[in-house]
Amino acid sequence: MSEASFDFDVIVVGAGYGGFDAAKHAAEHGLKVAIIESRDMGGTCVNRGCVPSKALLAASGRVRELADAEHLAGFGIHAAPVRFERQKIADHANQLVAMIRSNLTKTLERAGVTIIRGHGRLEGNQRVGVREISGVDRVVTAKDVIIATGSDPFVPPGIETDGRTVFTSDEAVNLEWLPRWIAIIGSGYIGLEFADVYTALGCEVTMIEALDRVMPTFDPDITKLAARHLIDGRDIDARAGVLASKVTAGSPVRIELSDMQSRELVDNLEVDAVLVATGRVPSSKQLNLEAIGVETNRGFIPIDDSMRVLVNGKPMNHLWAVGDVTGKLMLAHTAAAQGTVAVDNILGHSRTIDYRSIPAATFTHPEISSVGLSEAEAKDLALKEGFELGSVRSYFKANTKALAELESDGLMKLLFRKDSGEVLGAHIYGLHAADLIQEIANAVARRQSVAQLAYEVHTHPTLSELVEVAYKQAASQLTKTR
Repeated sequence: MSEASFDFDVIVVGAGYGGFDAAKHAAEHGLKVAIIESRDMGGTCVNRGCVPSKALLAASGRVRELADAEHLAGFGIHAAPVRFERQKIADHANQLVAMIRSNLTKTLERAGVTIIRGHGRLEGNQRVGVREISGVDRVVTAKDVIIATGSDPFVPPGIETDGRTVFTSDEAVNLEWLPRWIAIIGSGYIGLEFADVYTALGCEVTMIEALDRVMPTFDPDITKLAARHLIDGRDIDARAGVLASKVTAGSPVRIELSDMQSRELVDNLEVDAVLVATGRVPSSKQLNLEAIGVETNRGFIPIDDSMRVLVNGKPMNHLWAVGDVTGKLMLAHTAAAQGTVAVDNILGHSRTIDYRSIPAATFTHPEISSVGLSEAEAKDLALKEGFELGSVRSYFKANTKALAELESDGLMKLLFRKDSGEVLGAHIYGLHAADLIQEIANAVARRQSVAQLAYEVHTHPTLSELVEVAYKQAASQLTKTR
């Protein structure tokens, strides 16, 4: 097929952040672009994920601050009993979603992107079938196709959801009601953030984790400190090493808990509601990938470092995939970065993505963030490449700004090479950790050494001085070989 006979230069299937950034970037560089979306524009992040959940966390965080009489008394402040309206908190989240979704849609329209509402699927190389919302089914063609269909919540076998008493984060962001007692299955970032919301708003929480410790995906030292405040300090009943083997929706919700190792029944719970926060799975089943020979790995689409889809380990011409559906780092900003990288390669600019330098954050109160290698990964790399690993800690309790805020419960751990000083990663728990991590992410991206970073001057008094302290500590430990 000649280029002149294509309907579009680029067709993007999915209008989440990965698809949005890809479509916008391509249109701004003169390509004729269409984007196909079957649900709401903006995908999971805007409609059912990071945007509404952060609005809920912002509102519930204010409630938590005003209700913390002991903390306020430290400033000499005595507040009246706090009151809140659940519906208005929910409305705040819904209004933010509507605004962001509208802005995103208008941005694409202004860029000249054709928006097609319907289900997209592959019908062969450079051919995309669309079942439009109106019921019309047609095929459109493009020189290049980008798959950006995202992910959906994972519901383990044995769990019955009804969207009301047993639900996922998709429904939780609507905050339709506040259960007196809610069980949260999973203690990753989704479970932790919603535990933060629900406890602030007066709900009793039981957290159920199948692995042998709560917060299993976080740095162990960060977990030790964070769990003391975010879980133990909030009187959350946290249970690790147990599996919610059966959950039956209703009033009450019935939960059967089994030992993770033996699978023997160990307890029965009856609660008002259950939030299933057990991770996410790729949205790839309806794409008709088998039509072009693409084999997924647990539903994830294999790609190379340029975002090209792989078939039998080899990149396929004119087919790309970005975002959660690729299973790399399932974060909105990763998807957005992948989208622009894919388009740059379509435009002929050879580009890849540096996953190590992409930060992640959990927006609890206080926050948790990380970038680069975990300590276990760094130790493996040190053994493989024959260097000595360095690790230093910087404490919020030694930071003037944190002390002024009466928020000195926090820790930053910095990982680096003792030979070259290269920053390998960082893990932070504490006030504004999500903002602090970006400075270290930039250093990781540039493969910078603490030998130079230690001389960078930070504003006083600010939380950023935590990073300066860590860099200076690390620089003092470098191997004196030069």
